[in-house]
Amino acid sequence: MERRTIGAAALEVGAIGLGCMPMHWAYTASQQGGEGALRTVHAALDAGASLLDTADMYGPFTNELLVGRVLRERRSEAFVSTKCGLLVGDQHIVANGRPGYVKRACDASLRRLQTDVIDLYQLHRPDPEVPVEETWGAMAELVSAGKVRALGWCAIGARAQRRFGSTAGAGTGMYDATIRHLERVQQVFPVSCVQAELSVWSREALDRLVPWCASRGVGVLAAMPLGNGFLSGTLTPGQGFEPEDVRARHPRFTAEMMAANQPIVAGLRRVAARHGATAAQAALAWVLAQGRHVVPVPGTKKARWAVQNAAAAELRLSAADLAEITALPKAMGSWD
Repeated sequence: MERRTIGAAALEVGAIGLGCMPMHWAYTASQQGGEGALRTVHAALDAGASLLDTADMYGPFTNELLVGRVLRERRSEAFVSTKCGLLVGDQHIVANGRPGYVKRACDASLRRLQTDVIDLYQLHRPDPEVPVEETWGAMAELVSAGKVRALGWCAIGARAQRRFGSTAGAGTGMYDATIRHLERVQQVFPVSCVQAELSVWSREALDRLVPWCASRGVGVLAAMPLGNGFLSGTLTPGQGFEPEDVRARHPRFTAEMMAANQPIVAGLRRVAARHGATAAQAALAWVLAQGRHVVPVPGTKKARWAVQNAAAAELRLSAADLAEITALPKAMGSWD
């Protein structure tokens, strides 16, 4: 697989990574975990998708434990990214950016991951009760201690911005708060990577955030590059989702909105067909084309999709292909 170098720390990873969240969090609970998830991580590494993106909250904790089983055997082949800063309760999730907690969380993640060092340690969410400089300073101390190689930031995107009361709509204002935070923590310790939602049907990060990162040598991990699975073309309008699946409550995944947005999938299939590829691969190739500092991290719990996603790194879309995808209709329906 093509390799990409991201961040001031010159982190080298496969051009497409593996998002491990669906294996233990947010999607189709009846299919989570087990040996199938383990095979998926191994298949991704076999295909060159070296970046494994996890977090302590996924499970919570169980996803890091699973990734740790793989790292025990294949640490030299993997680039491990995990996150801290969110605590999961019975009915709620809260941010915790206190320096002491961050350091304890890192030690716990190292134990679960069965490794001596985390390649990329990301702040999942800033704690509104703790100055970001204090949280980031504690994370920087982990780099000095040799427990972490580089630091990353998870951007608050469209849905979270609206949930927290932001009046910024889609467009240039969507990531203003994130950029302000990034400019503050850059004064403490370099940001190597920013993770933000980016896909054919969610392009807000392209307005300011992706260019901001490019101008400063900061990498971008493109989260949800397949639009929660919709852009793969494998979902059927009205199919229904398990109660715990985030898409069961998502306005874009009602039967009506899934049907209304089928022209986007049709357009991806049309471009993909010219290359003997799939809609998912065309969607990932489009994300890859948004900059050499961009690494899409599609999530999956199935080995066959991990292998198919990794193969998208070899798909070379023409300028006409990219323009055709960019010109596809905007997604219909709220993204709240």
